[in-house]
Amino acid sequence: MIAVTLVVLTILGLFYGLFAGSLSFSVRDILTGIQDEGSTVHRIVWDLRIPRVFIGFIVGTCLAASGTLLQGVMRNPLADPGIIGVSSGAGLVAIVIMILFPQHLAFLPLGAFLGAFITAMVIYALSWQKGAPPSRIVLVGVSINALIGAATSALMLLHSDKVQSVLPWLAGGIGGVSWAHLNMIIYYAIFAIILAFFGIKHIRVLMLGDEMAKLLGHNVEKSRFYLIVVSTLLAGIAVSVSGLIGFVGLVVPHMLRLLVGNDYRYLLPLSCLGGGVLLVFADAIARSWFDPIELPVGILLSFLGG
Repeated sequence: MIAVTLVVLTILGLFYGLFAGSLSFSVRDILTGIQDEGSTVHRIVWDLRIPRVFIGFIVGTCLAASGTLLQGVMRNPLADPGIIGVSSGAGLVAIVIMILFPQHLAFLPLGAFLGAFITAMVIYALSWQKGAPPSRIVLVGVSINALIGAATSALMLLHSDKVQSVLPWLAGGIGGVSWAHLNMIIYYAIFAIILAFFGIKHIRVLMLGDEMAKLLGHNVEKSRFYLIVVSTLLAGIAVSVSGLIGFVGLVVPHMLRLLVGNDYRYLLPLSCLGGGVLLVFADAIARSWFDPIELPVGILLSFLGG
């Protein structure tokens, strides 16, 4: 029943995203305008709103899946790629590219992933003491997150003349995305989601506890490393096009866990749908309810998360 509800909400959200905005169009206007490539409706709906809706769904899916995996690995319902520093690491590298190497924006997804991956590996290495217990990973991650935040602030201060172009990205949003951005991330996202589903069996064993998993012959650290890498990849993909959007990876799996329990065979796919639905609706509201300004969806979600 919950899955059916989320599928229906997904469809409604995709359609709502096409109609939401400062300019309103009827269904007939949209159907006619899409076929007329020179019309204003075509430029707004086909070139802007449709890719924005799909990217919003992909970003929400990636963030929710990343948070769901991390919560399973850490056995902590408060784990989130934004809280332990993974998203911040991706964001720092992305900001470096945007400020210092704007001619290489095509490498933004790769750079964001590398930033998230390097951050995750540093956290994992600093947490290692005959293994990497979840509690230590969270504590180290929070500390690394603070350090990256300081480095980001220092970078922006040193290049204050270029900060204006980065601020909307830091606030978190998908305004201005296009089909090029969709083509840039969709294959990475599909690959990462498939890897996430392959990780379900690892999470189910880890949820039994490290000692029990080892007694069953499971390589705990190998599984934990795999899941952290996949979670990092998902977070990097999302950050590369949306900036720093928080709370999706924290709130969505936490709420769905209350409804379906902790079985990741159901929790992970439902979280993917729920994250996509949440971001699509939040983005549509952020750009239509506050006219004439467009509120970055990251700010709206921060208010909701608070």
